[in-house]
Parts: sequence; C-alpha cells; structure tokens
Amino acid sequence: MSLLIKHAIVVFMAFFAIMNPIANTTVFAGLSGDRNKLEKTKIALKALTITFIIILLFALLGKSIFHLFGITLPALRIAGGVIVFLVGYHMLQGANSKLHTSQSDENSDIAVSPMAVPLLAGPGTIATAMSYSAAGGWAEAIVTIVVFAILCVITFFCFISSSKILSIVGKSGLDIITRLMGLILAVIGVQMMIVGVQAAMHSPLLN
Repeated sequence: MSLLIKHAIVVFMAFFAIMNPIANTTVFAGLSGDRNKLEKTKIALKALTITFIIILLFALLGKSIFHLFGITLPALRIAGGVIVFLVGYHMLQGANSKLHTSQSDENSDIAVSPMAVPLLAGPGTIATAMSYSAAGGWAEAIVTIVVFAILCVITFFCFISSSKILSIVGKSGLDIITRLMGLILAVIGVQMMIVGVQAAMHSPLLN
C-alpha cells in the first residue's frame, strides 16, 4: 500500500471521527426545524461550502502560517493532538465538546453559525487539516483536501436525509456511534501528540 493511500485512509478516519456526520445530522435536524426540503438543502449546501473553504484555506496556507508566526510542525501536532483528544474525551462521555457547540438565536444564519463554525469547521478540524497537510509535500496537502471534500459530500447527503437516518439509527444507536467516534478521536489525538513530542525531541532547537 502506497504512502499516499495510507495518508488518505488516516486523514479520512480523523476527519470522519471529528466531524461525526451522523451525530451532526441530529444537530442539523434540530436547527433546521420545520423548514421544507428545499430550504434544508440550501442550508446544508451553504454550511458545507463554507466549511470546505475554511479547511481549504488552512490546509493550503498552513506552512505559511507556520513561518509567519514562527510555529513549528511538532508544536502544531502537540496542540492539535490535545484539542482532538479533548473533543474525543467529551464524546466518550456522551456529550458534545464545548469546542464544537455554540449558542444561536432564531434570527441567525444557522448555515454559518453554528453549523459551519464551530460544529463542522471547529478547532479540531482545522488543527487536523493543518497538521496532515503540512506533514509532507503538496501531494499530501492535495490528498487531505480531496479526502475532506469527499467527507463534505457524504455529510451533505446525511443532512438532506436526516429524517430517514434518525428514524433508522435511533437515540441508542446515536449514543453508540458518538462514543465510538470519541474513542477513535482520543486515540488519534494521543498519536498526534506522541509524533509531535518525538519530533520536538529531535528538533535542532533542543540540541
């Protein structure tokens, strides 16, 4: 198996766990309320388009941001790992992380907030995108972006089919999925921190 394929699989699992399309489908269904199917489709499309643009910018400009602020890749991996772990930990408890919740009122554009930010393009998603896209060359960055685009399409279809999905999964099924995604996220977060610490220990700055 080539390195790019392995990279794509790892990135997909990380993004899938942190975005959790099934769990966020329940949030989408609750926020969209009694709107008709056309309105729900427009909200879902707008939310995921904004989400993709945000992640695209951070994935492409990750290295530039590093140089601008003097950030090293090991530092991002450690910080990103902590964020991802905390999100996963809260999901393991059967609760939404405070990093991925937001208060909204009836007059706000729910596609922008809280759907796009912070539910879909939250700190964990951004840190994951920057970490994996900056870990290699342009090939890894492109793979990261393509994988995230595929996940956005999957999430879009989950959102527009929210009623059917919720009737099939049920509350118990949703709790199981949330905890499973939380476990995967927690492990990914720890792995990111381990890689970051190992890289930092071999950094010329410490020698």
